[in-house]
This record gives sequence, C-alpha cells and structure tokens, in this order.
Amino acid sequence: MASIQQPELEPINKYSYGDADTDNMIIKGDNHIVLDMLKNKYSNQVKCIYIDPPYNNGEKYNHYRDDKDHDVWLIGITETLTKLNPLLCDEGSIWISIDDSEVHYLKVAADRVFGRKNFITTIVWQQRTTRENRRVFSNNHEYILVYAKTPNSFKQSRNLLPFTSEILSRYKNPDNDPRGPWQSVSANVQSGHAVPSQFYKITAPSGKVHALPNGRCWVYNEKKMNQEISNNNIWFGENGNGVPRIKKFLSQSSTGLTPETLWLATDVGTNKMAKKHLLSIFPDSLVFDTPKPEQLVKRILDIATNEGDLVLDAYLGSGTTTAVAHKMKRKYIGIEIGEHIIDYVSLRMSRVIQGEKGGISKNVDWKGGGGFKFYELNESKYYNEDQVAKSSL
Repeated sequence: MASIQQPELEPINKYSYGDADTDNMIIKGDNHIVLDMLKNKYSNQVKCIYIDPPYNNGEKYNHYRDDKDHDVWLIGITETLTKLNPLLCDEGSIWISIDDSEVHYLKVAADRVFGRKNFITTIVWQQRTTRENRRVFSNNHEYILVYAKTPNSFKQSRNLLPFTSEILSRYKNPDNDPRGPWQSVSANVQSGHAVPSQFYKITAPSGKVHALPNGRCWVYNEKKMNQEISNNNIWFGENGNGVPRIKKFLSQSSTGLTPETLWLATDVGTNKMAKKHLLSIFPDSLVFDTPKPEQLVKRILDIATNEGDLVLDAYLGSGTTTAVAHKMKRKYIGIEIGEHIIDYVSLRMSRVIQGEKGGISKNVDWKGGGGFKFYELNESKYYNEDQVAKSSL
C-alpha cells in the first residue's frame, strides 16, 4: 500500500515581500486543509479571527459566484468554524460577517460549534448609505456575529474605544478648574429605591434654595452632598444660581467608550468607500464588488486585540484583514483559495509595506515597513486513506 503523505505549505519567494524574518503568512489554498495543518502550531494562539465568508445570497460577483445549495453552504461553513475554534486563545474572539440571506442559519451553526453561552453579540453595520429603489426594501445593513472562546476572559481583555471628537467636545472648563475639562451630569435620580437621607433642600451659592422635583431624590445624602459642594465638585451654573449638577472630569473618566452594536457608515465606512480605496491601488483592474472597508476591520481589531497579537482570516478575499493588521502592528495569517490572492492580495500587501496611504493609514500614522511570507498549499503529494486504498487495488 502506498504511504499516506501530508500536504505541504511551499514558500513562494516571488510573491513574498519585505522583512525575511517575519512570521506573517499569506497562504493560497483550501482553508479546510490549511487550518488542519495550522492546528498543531497555532492551537490556542490566535487572539482574533475575522472572516467574511460567502454569504450565499445568490449573487454573481467579479471574482466568485455566491449561489451554492443551502445545505452545501451550511455544511461547509460549519466545518470551517469547527476547524477555527481550537485556534482561539482563552481571551480570543471570532467575528463573522454575514447578511440576511443566511444570518439565522449561521447563528444556529455557530452556537453549536462555539456554544450558545459563548455568543457575545450581533453587530449591525450600515454598509451603504444610498437608497436601493429596485427592491421591495432598500437593504442598507449587514451583520457581524461575535463569539468568545471564554466570555469572562474576553470581557476582561477587550478594549474600550477611544473617545470621539463629539464626546470630547462635551468637556469644558468654564470655571478654570485646575483639574481640567469636565462635563456636568444630573445630581438627582429617580427615587424608586431612595432612603430618607436623600430627600432635602440644597442652597446654591447665590442663596437660591433648590427643592427636588416630584419622584426624584439626590444622588448623595446631605452630608456627602455638602462635602462635594465644598470640594468644588458640584456646579450651580456660571451665575451660581442653577440647579446643582455633578462635575465629571475627563482626567478621572474611564479610558474610553464601551463599544455599541450599531456601527454607522460615518464611523466605519461602507462597501463603496472600500471599493474606491481598492481602485486607487488597482486603477486598471476588476476589483471586488463588495470589499470591506479598512475602518470596519480596524474597529474590530481595536476592540479585540493589541499590538503583537495574532489575527487570522480564513476567507481573505481582497486582503483587507491582513492590510489592517499589518498597519496596526498585529501578526497575521491570511488564507484564500482564489487566484486573486496573487493578483491582488500579495500586491496590495507589498504596497502596504511600501507605505500605502489609503484606508486607515492616516488614522494609525502608517509609514510602511515589515513583511510577509507567501505560501502555496501543495496537494500533489496528499492522499487520504480512501485514495491510498483505491491506488493499491
């Protein structure tokens, strides 16, 4: 009987670029086979997996048809998720893009693979801002399903988002407080669980007496409130006559914002913006119809990773995940079976290393550098047990 040989990942130097000692990998081949090969070395090593699999929405795109039989699609995506799961570290998370065509079936499949208790949330992304008048409804959103390997660990390790300019604009310093900018919040709350010591009147610096509105109580008891007034932590307005409000200082606030589940195009971009970016890199090429914007992937990596963490994408497509990971100084593995991994991804990544200025480059002050190694799956020496048995008959 012929011996069973394993597939190999062969380095293709002519498609690799930059630093030769890099661990970053771009791999051409069937993701099911490649993921099996990566399991031993990268089990429990990946901090964030982002995948943008075929949506099975019946559309025909420039580089692939998205119209498999539903059962075939579901079996395939379930197998992929099953092979991805062991690669996640304890703090790791997987983010899966999808649209209305299969989102509910994907949720059930992912629940079975990762466990329902490990489901974190569904993000709604506004992927277009124009109205589609040819359809019954103008569908302007997609979804991202988020699962964690260990929800408690993910909760402790996930990052807050940086303050937006709109949030920062709320902080002022009208009284020149040496502690810096602040914003005021209400000093009274609903009284449903109040105790008697939270009901009293407050005299403002101007002498005006402030009584509580019906159904409200003060946040603090009277002794604590007087201490806060003495410490200049209560604001009565510029004339010292206003309703008391609590000063919340920017310097004492949390380091960022809790991520929300509605991601607007103004914050993370659209397919149209992403396509325009690709056309700036490949002006004479037939680029992807619905690429993901770099800002969208950046938001995911901002939340789920830190510099030096390992990111994996098993449906690399046009290479957005690896481009963003590279610019954000994350390590990465990207897998794609199509020829466009050569025509687009390797070239796009070489441009990134040269200091390409589109996408998120300005946001992260990208100057270029680094490298990646290109590999191709060689299946010519690969036989499964059935093939070996047949060859020996």
